[in-house]
Amino acid sequence: MIVGLHHVAIIVTDLAAARRFYCEVLGGREMAAHYRAARESWKVDVQLPDGAQLELFTFPAAPPRASQPEAQGLRHLALRVTAMAPLLQRLAQYGIPCEPLRVDEYTGARYTFCRDPDGLPIEFYEAVM
Repeated sequence: MIVGLHHVAIIVTDLAAARRFYCEVLGGREMAAHYRAARESWKVDVQLPDGAQLELFTFPAAPPRASQPEAQGLRHLALRVTAMAPLLQRLAQYGIPCEPLRVDEYTGARYTFCRDPDGLPIEFYEAVM
């Protein structure tokens, strides 16, 4: 049976910018990188602190993702954080704008959104203990 989330795959246009965002800025750890010549594609595995993984892919001429207006399918990637203030400071240091903080009306948890280098909405959801 299902025991948790293993990975989320994200197609990126600029692998260097995606590596910087997901590893340097957000603190993921690059586990492996493979160039797949037959597909003219990179696959980079990034591990998050809880063990879940992101797979960053490049594909030549991949069409842009529709984020605005919202479309069917994956809406956004939500990452759990333990404290919002240090995260917001870190994002600001890198010049990454975030939406104003909001409070989940059902849980009372604080959350905000930014966008990754390709415009994918990333939610940061503060863990309520």
